[in-house]
Amino acid sequence: MRTRTFCLTESEANELQAAYWQCQDADTKTRYQAVRLYGLGYSVAQVIDICACSTRSLLNWTHAYRERGLAALLDHRLGGNRARLTPEQIETLMNRLKTYTPAQLLGRDTCVGEGQFWTIGDLAKLVQREYEVTFQSPTSYRSLLHRCDFTYQRPAKQYKSHSDLKVMEFEEALEKKPSISPSTPPTP
Repeated sequence: MRTRTFCLTESEANELQAAYWQCQDADTKTRYQAVRLYGLGYSVAQVIDICACSTRSLLNWTHAYRERGLAALLDHRLGGNRARLTPEQIETLMNRLKTYTPAQLLGRDTCVGEGQFWTIGDLAKLVQREYEVTFQSPTSYRSLLHRCDFTYQRPAKQYKSHSDLKVMEFEEALEKKPSISPSTPPTP
């Protein structure tokens, strides 16, 4: 069994603890805490139990800290799909969504349904046309709708066998059918 070569000095441990208390991001706090505990001599099992992380993550974090210091433990993710549009583009998009219907911006022929309400498909077409951005997941479009203060609505389904003519005939038959009222007594 190999002996651990990663040990923190008192100043490094204090630096990690101070960064932990100042940090607002929960994931970054977990990394600070895990590296500090591991560097103070806690076993891998104890650190995994306390910080709820994997062994591989713990070892990656300690290696990164050893190589690049405290800055290596910060969250360096770029933000995925939502970062493809700038805040200014999102604000412009929000104003357009609130001002116009899909039929007005995309044309009645290319909209889902009648083009009265914004759907995921309509939003995807608009974002692609205006900003040349395509998201990989429908969830990204739902998040974008939510960010623009819209709620996700599913368009009403219409059966293929639905016939407006048959519905009108049925409704006319209902109107023509005499209703018998139980409150009026029959005449002899």
